[in-house]
Amino acid sequence: MNYSIAILGIHTGIGKTVASAVIAEAIGADYWKPVQAGIEERDAVVVKQLLMNGEERVHPEALLLTQPMSPHAAAAIDGVVIDYTKFKWPKTDKVLLVETAGGILSPMSGNTTMADFVAHYSLPSILVVQNYLGSINHTLLSIEVLKSRGIDLLGIVICGAAYKSSESFIEQYAGVQVIARIPHIDKLDKTSVQQCANDIRENLQRALNIPTE
Repeated sequence: MNYSIAILGIHTGIGKTVASAVIAEAIGADYWKPVQAGIEERDAVVVKQLLMNGEERVHPEALLLTQPMSPHAAAAIDGVVIDYTKFKWPKTDKVLLVETAGGILSPMSGNTTMADFVAHYSLPSILVVQNYLGSINHTLLSIEVLKSRGIDLLGIVICGAAYKSSESFIEQYAGVQVIARIPHIDKLDKTSVQQCANDIRENLQRALNIPTE
């Protein structure tokens, strides 16, 4: 398996897919979402449209479920058993960003979570966060879960508006750095993703210890 980084979120709808596209563009990575629940709005299709050379850098899902709900529930409807130990990983010579579904403890299968999946493969991870009332609690709980499973947390990426008070508290309390900020993007397309990637590239490459080309 190539060098991979898991993209995790403190809950669903937090901005993991947009963050994945921007981070992939910033560090020249490929993208893979192992399990997609719902065929109408596939995250892989979105990222493919946002990345330069997206057709070459976005890999097909290991499992595509029909219903837009938690993977364990969607799998039950489709009559599918999810066994992530048997996933066939994409072949690439680039860093591979692996986007999970929902939050860290969202179900992967009937008896496993996203955190279990990430821990099984010993994936270093980036935690995607938004600032809102309650986000400090959700972020710190997520970090505690990662620490309890021995998952290497590379840093936090803030999606949306900055809120320095919350971010400073999280950094100081948990000892985890905010390594990038991705503002709300009004017009989401290749150009805006590329611009955002340009803005965070240097700091992100340094934080992730990825050599520049």
